[in-house]
Amino acid sequence: MNYFPDEVIEHVFDFITSHKDRNAVSLVCKSWYKIERMSRQIVFIGNCYAISPEGVIARFPELKSLTLKGKPHFADFNLVPHDWGGILYPWIEAFAKSRVGLEELRLKRMVVSDESLELLSKSFVNFKALVLVSCEGFSTDGLAAVAANCRFLRELDLQENEVEDHRGHWISRFPESCTSLVSLNLACLKGEINLSALERLVARSPNLKSLRLSRAVPLDALQKILMRAPQLVDLGTGSFVHDPASDAYNKLKATILKCKSIKSLSGFLEVAPRCLSAIHPICHNLTSLNLSYAPGIHGNDLIKLIQHCRKLERLWILDCIGDKGLGIVASTCKELQELRVFPSDPYGVGNAAVTEEGLVAISAGCPKLHSLLYFCQQMTNAALITVAKNCSNFTRFRLCILDPTRPDPVTMQPLDEGFGAIVQSCKRLRRLSLSGLLTDRVFLYIGMYAEQLEMLSIAFAGDSDKGMLYVLNGCKKLRKLEIRDSPFGDTALLTDVGKYETMRSLWMSSCEVTLGGCKTLAKNRPMLNVEIINEDDQIDFSSDDRQKVGKMYLYRTLVGPRKDAPEFVWTLSRRWVGTDLVKQHNSNSSKFLTMAGQEKSQKSQGWSKNPVPSGWNCHNIGVLSKNYCTRIIGYEDLKGTMA
Repeated sequence: MNYFPDEVIEHVFDFITSHKDRNAVSLVCKSWYKIERMSRQIVFIGNCYAISPEGVIARFPELKSLTLKGKPHFADFNLVPHDWGGILYPWIEAFAKSRVGLEELRLKRMVVSDESLELLSKSFVNFKALVLVSCEGFSTDGLAAVAANCRFLRELDLQENEVEDHRGHWISRFPESCTSLVSLNLACLKGEINLSALERLVARSPNLKSLRLSRAVPLDALQKILMRAPQLVDLGTGSFVHDPASDAYNKLKATILKCKSIKSLSGFLEVAPRCLSAIHPICHNLTSLNLSYAPGIHGNDLIKLIQHCRKLERLWILDCIGDKGLGIVASTCKELQELRVFPSDPYGVGNAAVTEEGLVAISAGCPKLHSLLYFCQQMTNAALITVAKNCSNFTRFRLCILDPTRPDPVTMQPLDEGFGAIVQSCKRLRRLSLSGLLTDRVFLYIGMYAEQLEMLSIAFAGDSDKGMLYVLNGCKKLRKLEIRDSPFGDTALLTDVGKYETMRSLWMSSCEVTLGGCKTLAKNRPMLNVEIINEDDQIDFSSDDRQKVGKMYLYRTLVGPRKDAPEFVWTLSRRWVGTDLVKQHNSNSSKFLTMAGQEKSQKSQGWSKNPVPSGWNCHNIGVLSKNYCTRIIGYEDLKGTMA
């Protein structure tokens, strides 16, 4: 290959679509590194603090598409403080100054301000796609700037965001010349929508394939929109409430019959079950059905709907479907590959909506199933062993028992053997979430058999430090480990610290880790940021190192302590110059921590001795290898909802 001109090798690289493979080829030799660097246009960064935006620009100057994640995954469970960080603006500012030709931006758990959206919309003339998942901090004013200024916008996808609604007419800011939309998702918006502007926008978008509406769009408006867009493949309804005897409902039924391309259906945020018969004619073509936000569809109405969907490959549903309903799914949906069953009332007591019976039925009837998220009231070892025998193709297995420490209700034993059967049978398992009564034995099984595991979530499990050590020693491909309310302490944390430099992150909350253990880890591993989230001043950093740490977040980084940490976030990081272990100073805090544990306060002086040199970045670190840079900027496949 080295005998070919660079142009030929670059052309060959164009056929390598996997980012993991691109990472690998960049390490072959200097020539390939240079070619790959100049030809990569799509970059995924799983932690916005792992590298600076300037470092990304230097590494990939031809970047056009960026996926960026902010807060840790446990933010989805309200375990990360609201103002922890993950701010987008510095990234947009750096990209704008460097004149990066950014065309696509996909964000998850980031703080996105209106100012950042306005700067984005005015800085990148060819910008085409904006996807925001579980983001916050922006309003419809920011969306209005994107609509008005991004003349070539193809995709605007808003999933589960907190959006402040300043006015309901932002969608009218799309210019009349905007005809390029392919995907538009407004499902998370709560305010009013200018229905006439929305209808005109859809009408002049002949390539629109995906449209997901908010609850502010009523059934009669849906009918008018569908008349303008019979080519839709993915439809999310808004309010699906009307009198079945009305003219508007009859018009909708006639219009839906003309929508022969719809393969994916979601929405029904408000629904009258009597209206569901209108969608039955298109159900036979559906491959994806998401009813996770449709509590109004239940009982016989839900079962009747499912019976029309024989080609389903993906189903998201609420647990009100019951075990009987899951049995209907198993006998009807033989092509099912992904199933998510969400709790309709996560705080309900005694509501055994779905149990092990429904899961066993699904495993027996859906042999192609490979991705599962299952919230239930109880589970047995026998059921899990049966599921493992029936479905050995799982790549994602997430079981959430609403009582997280509940044992097998039949034998009253821990669920170790059941989960052990899952990891032993499912050789390609990459993501696993555990719940129920579990001992160290289940982690022994995970370390022995889960060779491909990349992400593990643990809660209320284990007996001792051995459990965590089994996982760290055995799971060679582990990238993300998140643990809460488990008895793992300093021994587990410090026994194999080198493992963390091969991982993206480690989260531990309400465990047995101490302040001294965190200090020791930070001192020995300068490539890691060790953050202690000290809410309500629970820890006194000037006193005993034996104090337990409530929340600790550890992650790889090329740029040292972050500069936007709030006062309650203490970053333990070994300096590149000198040996002090300090808390990085920021505008909100005048405290910093030395290795000796001494707390100092300086209102006028931001740094202690041995300050980090100005302009310090990954280029100043002489020991840094290309391999390490490549691992920092990793990749994982994106789904409808990014993990």
